[in-house]
Amino acid sequence: MPIDAEEIQRQVKLALNEDVGSGDLTAALVPVDEQTVARVISRDEAVLAGRDWFDEVFRQLDKAITIEWSSTDGETVSENQLLCTVSGNAASILTGERTALNFLQTLSAVATRTRCYVDAVSPFKVNILDTRKTIPGLRLAQKYAVTCGGGVNHRVGLYDAVLIKENHIMAAGSISKALQQALLQTPADTEIEIEVESLDEMKEALQAGAQRLLLDNFSLQQLREAVLINQGRARLEASGNVNLQTVRAIAETGVNDISIGELTKHINAVDLSMRFARS
Repeated sequence: MPIDAEEIQRQVKLALNEDVGSGDLTAALVPVDEQTVARVISRDEAVLAGRDWFDEVFRQLDKAITIEWSSTDGETVSENQLLCTVSGNAASILTGERTALNFLQTLSAVATRTRCYVDAVSPFKVNILDTRKTIPGLRLAQKYAVTCGGGVNHRVGLYDAVLIKENHIMAAGSISKALQQALLQTPADTEIEIEVESLDEMKEALQAGAQRLLLDNFSLQQLREAVLINQGRARLEASGNVNLQTVRAIAETGVNDISIGELTKHINAVDLSMRFARS
């Protein structure tokens, strides 16, 4: 998922305003003309993501700072591997250090977690999908990181696809009524998906013309039956109770997609370190 440069600029500006505020009081202790070289090291094995956000932090603070990368987004980096070298004004680098690393360690965590799931189902023709369970304000960044890990983006928000869930169905009156209303109101090129919680609901949705079904918390046996009932008519997405211990068995059932909220919400930041070179 390519992300617009203006969106990166916006996210970085907000993050710098949050951290720097009216000025970096500690960096002000450093001589204004002090120059330095800093090296960013990964302390974990990880999948790198977030270079553009890292670069943008220093671009907004001091355009004279230069960054030389040794690794690219989507690349697996090893423990104690050099990721990049940052050169320029010492005070500016100190001011941007934490914000830049925050972006890089968070997005790399998403990419790394995604890659674990992608590798787990690699023998099967199934997509690992993200969800809307993202950090507020960082959705596009996290969805980009998912693609760095080999995952596939689901809908970005409420505006680019229809996903009819349990509460929508209750409000509409039935699965059939909800689908009919969606088909009437939604542009032809907009994807419509409906959540079902049983095989009977699935059959009703198929009869009503569903083209994509979210199979919510189906057992493995139910998933296998759903694939047989479906006969390729609709795209099938498994969701719920997915973890690294269960995802392969879910993939084996023959579903098309597996959506996983923890890709973007249950993440542990990659351990990164920035160290100034001794003069």
